[in-house]
Amino acid sequence: MQTQTTLGFNTKVVGSTNDYSKTAGSDVVVITSGIPRKPGMTREELIGINAGIVKSVAESLLQHSPKAIFVIVSNPMDTMTYLAYKSLGLPKNRIIGMGGTLDSSRFKTYLSLALDKPANDIQGMVIGGHGDTTMIPLTRLASYNGVPVSQFLSEEALAKVSADTMVGGATLTALLGTSAWYAPGASVAYLVDSILNDQKKLIPCSVYVEGEYGQDDICIGVPCIIGKNGVEKIVDINLNDAEKALFSKSADAVRSMNDALKTVLQ
Repeated sequence: MQTQTTLGFNTKVVGSTNDYSKTAGSDVVVITSGIPRKPGMTREELIGINAGIVKSVAESLLQHSPKAIFVIVSNPMDTMTYLAYKSLGLPKNRIIGMGGTLDSSRFKTYLSLALDKPANDIQGMVIGGHGDTTMIPLTRLASYNGVPVSQFLSEEALAKVSADTMVGGATLTALLGTSAWYAPGASVAYLVDSILNDQKKLIPCSVYVEGEYGQDDICIGVPCIIGKNGVEKIVDINLNDAEKALFSKSADAVRSMNDALKTVLQ
């Protein structure tokens, strides 16, 4: 709050509390609770510890903010989003996993480096699971000011961009000794802004699917229109056969992780 006069905002900031009543009446709740990832640790290894934490936090927040939209950041993010959906009993539009937002920002960053062009002129998205081996950077659909990036980059260069994107989080974890925070924080803010200001941006998010993209009873990253109601629409983009196969494989991996939640959801 002491930066208000310098940065020119008038937001009231309250922190350092374990009193859930302080969150009462929230429009949007962001859950980052749980232990962070350490070097060499996969997101999947966090399930056992973080599941109980996320479930408890989500249920406590819902008691005080029954109309809130929940944004899940805790890892493994797709599984924690699924846990929140199953535990809270809310409509699926009000439970959103942030992962695809972050993965897409990393994808566009690596594309900009490979192209040596401004990142803000590049469009691209990552779908699938938010994991080092499950995310799917859609290089075929990525563009630089409307022109497919494949006109500027070779298949080998695009493959490297995809590989760098998939380990973008692990790379930072190794450098920092803990989970990244700048890009995740910016991605959360971007997503929340689209909700609170009804921006209706097209953002890849982990949401509960019921037949979309050939999957059911799972939370996984797909393109969504995000507005004041949370997930306002899941956008069906035309994937080619190779992309469909990768998405199916990603969904299988996420579903396998969800099996570890059986005892928590009982």
